[in-house]
Amino acid sequence: MAKRLNNESSIGDVLKEIIQVNKLQPGMDQISVKEAWVSLMGNGVNSYTKNVILKGGTLYVELTSAVLREELSYGKDKIIKMINDELRRDIVTAVVLR
Repeated sequence: MAKRLNNESSIGDVLKEIIQVNKLQPGMDQISVKEAWVSLMGNGVNSYTKNVILKGGTLYVELTSAVLREELSYGKDKIIKMINDELRRDIVTAVVLR
């Protein structure tokens, strides 16, 4: 049976409990990483981004430009650091550019 929270719990605590009990964290991480990619990469990169998927700790990014894919491949470590800093957690451990 789920843990019952007292009436003085904050909304944040209640939401964290719901996410934990229902095992929703991977889906929340997926959304957070997509939002971080959009905000960090800017319009130039986002116009060539087809899809962003997080599976496990690996971020898969589908790009429509081979030139941009090659350019971003040189900065994978920086991309990982920027996204993890934005989310204040170590979620992404690797980046695969397609």
